[in-house]
Amino acid sequence: MFFLGNLFHTIKGFRIFALVGESGTGKSYRAQLLAQEYKIKLIIDDGLLIEGDRILAGKSAKLAQNFLGSLRIALFDDKEHRDQVAKMLHKNKTKKVLILGTSVKMVNKIAARLQIPQPEKIIYIEEIARKEEIDLAKRSRQLEGKHVIPVSSFAVKNNYPEIFHGKITLMRKRKNPVLQDSTSPIEKSVVRPLYTKIEARKISEEALKELAEKSIGEFDKKIILKKITTQKHEENKSYSLELTIDVPFDSQQVQNIEQLKKFITYTIEKYAAVSIESITVIIDKIIVE
Repeated sequence: MFFLGNLFHTIKGFRIFALVGESGTGKSYRAQLLAQEYKIKLIIDDGLLIEGDRILAGKSAKLAQNFLGSLRIALFDDKEHRDQVAKMLHKNKTKKVLILGTSVKMVNKIAARLQIPQPEKIIYIEEIARKEEIDLAKRSRQLEGKHVIPVSSFAVKNNYPEIFHGKITLMRKRKNPVLQDSTSPIEKSVVRPLYTKIEARKISEEALKELAEKSIGEFDKKIILKKITTQKHEENKSYSLELTIDVPFDSQQVQNIEQLKKFITYTIEKYAAVSIESITVIIDKIIVE
């Protein structure tokens, strides 16, 4: 198969944008408005390639049976999946693409795996949404498990009837420095991912460790997870984690550890449908190469 080997050289004209924000902060809810403002026709969100209100290619991470499977779909781990989306990107004449992700590292990884250029402009959710709007979106995600796919209800009903929950229509009524008033309504679909339907949302220590290891590997492959202990807070159904790790000599700085904790928190909360109250990191050994 010659396609991916030559792909990078054939799509240099693409312009890539990214919308970055924590899990559940309303990125998918605002993606179409942002794309409309920047005249972007293609959106990559949770494993899907979207154009307007249609799904062009890919598969939704919301269909995964567990949170680890959802993470792999969102990051295009599967070769057949990413080849399908990359091929459609290559064939499409549109040259602007918006990638949604929980971190700059995530959107860069998605771009690399689809063999398209790294984003030239990063837009953070805090730039286009007020704090109270973000907090409301977080509460909805945590308490109700509702997710948004930025396509029409017709498309989701036909492709993913098992997760379809409802639809919302968005009209822009106030001005924003980035998002100006819309002249037409935008329909979005509300879904409930399969992995959030697990009764009582009980997460074993083994599953949390596997997801933490996956997160650490995405953050820095040189960091080794040696031990994880968990504590569940029944009053708010959240978890506290204590991680013991070995780190490379150049990764022991406080700011690097704080970024690691945030990345693990975002990943677990997005793909395990549970809340992380705190993460404590204990450095057992510093690896000197």
